[in-house]
Amino acid sequence: MKGLFFIAGEKETAKSEIVEKAVELLKAQGKNVVVFKPVGDEDGALFSVSTAKHMIVEGQKDSFIEQVIGAYKALEKTADFVLVEGTNLTTRDTVIEFRLNAIMASNLCLPAVLVMKEGDDTLEASDFTTRILKQQYIDVLGMLTSEKDLDYVLNEAACFESNKVLPKMFEYMLVEKAKSDKQRIVLPEGESERVLKAAAVLNAREIADIIVLGNPEEVNARAKEYGISLEGVTVINPLTSPNFTDYANTFYELRKAKGVTLDEAVETMKDSAYFGTMMVYKGDADGMVSGAEHTTAHTIRPALQFIKTKPTASMVSGAFLMCFNGKLYVFADCAVTPNPTPEQLSEIAISTAETAKIFGLDPKVAFLSYGSGNSGKGPSVDAVKEAVRLTKEKSPDLVVDGPIQFDAAIDAGVAKTKMPDSPVAGQANVFVFPDLNTGNCCYKAVQRASADCLAAGPILQGLKKPVNDLSRGCTVPDIINTVAFTALFAQN
Repeated sequence: MKGLFFIAGEKETAKSEIVEKAVELLKAQGKNVVVFKPVGDEDGALFSVSTAKHMIVEGQKDSFIEQVIGAYKALEKTADFVLVEGTNLTTRDTVIEFRLNAIMASNLCLPAVLVMKEGDDTLEASDFTTRILKQQYIDVLGMLTSEKDLDYVLNEAACFESNKVLPKMFEYMLVEKAKSDKQRIVLPEGESERVLKAAAVLNAREIADIIVLGNPEEVNARAKEYGISLEGVTVINPLTSPNFTDYANTFYELRKAKGVTLDEAVETMKDSAYFGTMMVYKGDADGMVSGAEHTTAHTIRPALQFIKTKPTASMVSGAFLMCFNGKLYVFADCAVTPNPTPEQLSEIAISTAETAKIFGLDPKVAFLSYGSGNSGKGPSVDAVKEAVRLTKEKSPDLVVDGPIQFDAAIDAGVAKTKMPDSPVAGQANVFVFPDLNTGNCCYKAVQRASADCLAAGPILQGLKKPVNDLSRGCTVPDIINTVAFTALFAQN
């Protein structure tokens, strides 16, 4: 880690003095160290205490977190170590102020040191406060009342490793990776208000080079109506594009063996989803995102007809990135294959493990069922067992196990009871569901049940080039995230 968060557990602590001493100690080690005060009433703070509290209370929490993360990450690039100093709990609303500090430490995914006053009840109070912080997915490295033991805490922070990630940090990392090698992403639904608003944000933040399909006059008129600027966004009318005839001829050549005539190819290419997919096929775009207005079938069908699957894949499956409990997981198949065979389950697992690697995970794959180990019986359990066998045979280096119940796969305590010798139980990060019904219900249940869950997807796995689907209930942030991870797949 390159950072450490100092949190005051009560009023009138020596936190500021301890931070000053930490700077002195780190500089003595030859480190370039900076102090970041995201919230405070001192000069140089990103927000005043009153402004920050107002944003949290009045529903602007996401904007607050995003700005804090952005400012911290900018400093992190310039320094060997960043000391983040929380507020001093100087206001009357100390509970809200403490919560504010916990929100920042949690979303920055930094370890923390708790600073308390010296007193008879210090240990008891610090134990209680530490439990609260840990419930917010914060790793507390120690408790200090003075500069004593500061050396130890700084050394612990310097070698601390964490796999914790919360939704806003994940979104930040996703966007930064997309921006590092900008890709051309086509959005075929130029009639959609959400798509145009997302296109404006994606362009303004330089996440990708955006191409919107539609009549330029109509698209720009809508943008003006919505109060957004599409300056810098490429708008293409498929019907008047100089590539239209070439695209129609290409589609005809690819599909004539299936009985498609040239007239039918011309008519088909008037469909924006087909035109956008052909842009990707021909290399005029690096990826496509559709589905805000189109059905999943409308998005996938063109891709299957001429982009087709990779040589190593025989099918397309749909995975979701799930960020909750302070960790990142991948769920599949939650979007495409209703009743996969053991062979298909195995292929879904291998494809999803590759997806996990793109997002920085070391995949540990759990094949889910209603029983763990040999506790379940029946055809569906047998299918999962066969899928596990096939996966181990095809990808012997991949860490897999199953059948396993969801609780045993994700919870280390349950894992010790149900599958104590499993290399996956209690630490799974890739979940393969036995069928689409189970997978789709489960991802939506987790998404809705957890207030801090991010569900991004579906990611269409197995295609030669990235084409991704949106839910028709998607939000503007959903579209932005989907474009970002489509760009990542294009980079890879």
